[in-house]
Amino acid sequence: MSIFQNMQLFVAVAQASSFRQAAESLGLPNSSVSRRIAALENELGLRLFNRTTRRVELTDAGNLYFQNCKRIVKEAELAHIELSHLQTHPQGVIRASVPVDFSVIYLSPLMGEFSKLYPGIRFELDLTPNQADLMTDRVDFAIRMGIPQDQQLIARPIAKLETMLVASPTYLSQQGVPLTPQDLTQHACLRMNDKPWVLTHDSGQTQSVNVDGPFLANNRGFLYQLAIDGHGIAQSASTWVAKDIEADRLVPVLPDWVTPTAVAYAVTTTRLLPAKVRVFLDFLSSRLALQAPAHSPLR
Repeated sequence: MSIFQNMQLFVAVAQASSFRQAAESLGLPNSSVSRRIAALENELGLRLFNRTTRRVELTDAGNLYFQNCKRIVKEAELAHIELSHLQTHPQGVIRASVPVDFSVIYLSPLMGEFSKLYPGIRFELDLTPNQADLMTDRVDFAIRMGIPQDQQLIARPIAKLETMLVASPTYLSQQGVPLTPQDLTQHACLRMNDKPWVLTHDSGQTQSVNVDGPFLANNRGFLYQLAIDGHGIAQSASTWVAKDIEADRLVPVLPDWVTPTAVAYAVTTTRLLPAKVRVFLDFLSSRLALQAPAHSPLR
């Protein structure tokens, strides 16, 4: 048995002044309690109890040991209670690395609701483009688009994020409306990289188009604003564009064709998460699932 377990047993016997009562309170056989106390005395080289037929009493050495052990056991019990309280009433600081586009489009609209549910939880978010190293950086989790290559990391899918092609009414009136994916080669496409755009028709047909345009940037928010301002066609998050389509600031382009769905993962170094992190990721998963289009439920 561990030193701490022996301390717990010793304190129980001292407080009960009885091996039998201590054994009953701990759910142990009386013989086990007597044997372990005798072993503890042998280990210390001191007699801790004077034994009579009716009761046991602390020796002077036992009383000194009892005062110290009682404090240690009490502090350990309080620490356990405090940790249990954190599990039922999560609080503390969550440190996370989140892509800036994800934070603006999906995270920020939900933070107010979460803070009302868990006012004791605070956030320190790193929104820099560089991905945090979860093994060395002090972060609880990171949001990554796609499964990380590092097999040591735990990746939990939290959302399927759909995008669609949009442009402003002004741009389309001036440049014309694309009727097929190949028509995009004649338009200013607002891109995040040089890769072809892959579009899938409702019928299942897929086309890959080498698009071009005057603007390439690694920030969807910047490209989105360019689309609103009439500078081209952008791939934007479906949940983000809804309000601007309703306000006639944007128009869907090639609505029968869909762009690839991205999967967002919450990445951690362990499955044993603090309650504060667990409740936030559960909240995020449930809310983003509710935002998903009806024809593409999150699983």
